[in-house]
Amino acid sequence: MSNCHHFPANAGSGAHLHPCSCCSLSRRSFLGAAAACTAALATGCNSLESLHTTPKPNETIDLASFRPRPKVRIMSVVARQKTPYWLGWPGASYPVEGERQRYNQVIADSGQRIGVQIAQEAQPLEDQSAVATFVKKVQAEKPDAVIVMLQHLTSGWPAAAEIAKTGVPTIVFAPVGTAFTGHVNRMAFQPGVHVISSLETPALEQALRMVRAWHQLGATRMLVVRGNERKEDKFGPVSLQYVPRATFEEMFSATPVSDEAQWVARQRFREARKVVEPTQQDGLNAARSYIAAKQLLKNEGCNALTTDCLGMVTQKKVPTPPCMGASLFQDGGVTYGCEAAVGPAVSLMLTSYLFDKPGFMNDPVPETVKNVLIAAHCVSGTRIYGLDRQKEHAPYILRSHSESNLGVSTQVLWPVGQPVTLVQFFKPDALYLDTGTVVGNLDTPPAGGCRTSVEIQMDNVEDSRDVLGFHQVVFLGNHRRDIEAFCQMYGINVVHSARTHEETIKPAAKPAKA
Repeated sequence: MSNCHHFPANAGSGAHLHPCSCCSLSRRSFLGAAAACTAALATGCNSLESLHTTPKPNETIDLASFRPRPKVRIMSVVARQKTPYWLGWPGASYPVEGERQRYNQVIADSGQRIGVQIAQEAQPLEDQSAVATFVKKVQAEKPDAVIVMLQHLTSGWPAAAEIAKTGVPTIVFAPVGTAFTGHVNRMAFQPGVHVISSLETPALEQALRMVRAWHQLGATRMLVVRGNERKEDKFGPVSLQYVPRATFEEMFSATPVSDEAQWVARQRFREARKVVEPTQQDGLNAARSYIAAKQLLKNEGCNALTTDCLGMVTQKKVPTPPCMGASLFQDGGVTYGCEAAVGPAVSLMLTSYLFDKPGFMNDPVPETVKNVLIAAHCVSGTRIYGLDRQKEHAPYILRSHSESNLGVSTQVLWPVGQPVTLVQFFKPDALYLDTGTVVGNLDTPPAGGCRTSVEIQMDNVEDSRDVLGFHQVVFLGNHRRDIEAFCQMYGINVVHSARTHEETIKPAAKPAKA
């Protein structure tokens, strides 16, 4: 039996499963050979059987351990008129106490699901004295947010307004029957406040995610791998740790073809719809890059990263771009951004923390004949439907990184007809936000450019050439209002692409009067 590594035959239709050799040049020139020899020296060419060995937990770094889990405490209270009352919404026929208990359970269950602590007040606020006492409690305890559930059309809103004055982020839940447009408008656009006027309880859970996401951002230390210096910085609430690019290059070189590397490569190849360019050596190098990134994060005490990947490949410092590993990071709920671009990486982080969905950082291409936007890059997560749906991922094809024709990247086929959201922080306190619908997936070739190329028909933007941003993050679902609510709560400015091209052209300044 040969002592070289082979992936199993079911790695995907069309797969190139050539025997690897520690002594022959791969089709990638000397880079592949160098990587193979490094791996051989490090491992002594492990036997074929090790491919079928799942690595032991104590031999690997758990990717999920990097996702921050800050302690988040949210107080919850009900505001209403003292019962029983005569006339007035929600009405004498409305089971006030029964609904209070039901919604309290909904809030408690939601908090448990997403990992935040809910501290519920035992008694509702039914007079001004009770409201004043509760306001003092909020000021003393300083929770991360307060939920105020209303159970009366007129009595609940003044209580909510007094609580919001504390400056603590305030979520007002007004079930249908406790609000008219006038009530809602008085608070709905107030900074630091989020008003839900609905019977849709999933909106409550999403509101809790908003609070959790903000504190996850604040608990995140992102590693930025580029340049030659080590320094610290901030981007909004996110802490940044810069390290020289050489630290990753050295970590990759020191990473062997371990059992974990072989298992990771085998799993990624096996689940692909097909494999086009990558060889098994490419898969092993890509897995080594993934493991090296985890080890570097652990060494630096960070939770996410973005690397100067193109610089490393351009200068032939590593034999593989990190595309496959970055996709695995995204699927695991841990941000791995491309090209050491900080704002887009924080945008990836936002979609992951706020919606538990991986995002797709991309280069925007306007297609002027069909008038659609093509979002193109070589890194996309596959679990685009949600991180909690562990057995469901979008179909993907394994390709090489298009610009270098090296390594392994995922061509993810996004679902046609499904809505998507585009978001990008262009400043720490400002982001672009638009929505659209997937209308197709392009292959390369005939197209040039990056492997995952998604055609999007934009909403509310008549001309695809006017879409704002570069390296926007696309993710599944229309979440425009959710992101607007998050930004209102935490003081982030939202900018939408203009509906018409004329709106993008600023009027000429009027000449000064003589």
